[in-house]
Amino acid sequence: MNRFHKLDKMTSTRCAVCKYFRRRCPPDCIFAPYFPNNDPQKFTCVHRFYGASNIGKMLEEMHVHLRADAVDSLYYEAKCRIQDPVYGCVGIISSLHQQIQIAQSHLAKAQAELSFLDANLAAAEPTPSHSELLVQPNGVVDHGLVEPLNTWFY
Repeated sequence: MNRFHKLDKMTSTRCAVCKYFRRRCPPDCIFAPYFPNNDPQKFTCVHRFYGASNIGKMLEEMHVHLRADAVDSLYYEAKCRIQDPVYGCVGIISSLHQQIQIAQSHLAKAQAELSFLDANLAAAEPTPSHSELLVQPNGVVDHGLVEPLNTWFY
């Protein structure tokens, strides 16, 4: 019974990497903070494309505050590569880039239509003849020679 208790204790404290390789997890294991034992699929997926040795080297070479984001990025890239072996995450980036280009095209078209409508609206507004006087609310007489200040600016 004592032997099983020791084995159970060792299993629960090992990270996913040490569990995968069936080895004891040292207290200073570089993988433990980023590959917890409750998510073994994360390491299996990343290990499939990058290898444990390369992952360990990458983690050792980078600053501690960047490691979690790096592991998350490796995991995301590996999952994308599993879903799309040819393009991986580049396929997603390309698709998003294409969507941005389409949205920019729609925006440019809408802006051109708006500009066209503004120009037609300005041309359709009647301008007073020189004989007509415009009286503003403040009582000032306007001869219609100066354009109003409330024009649109782009």
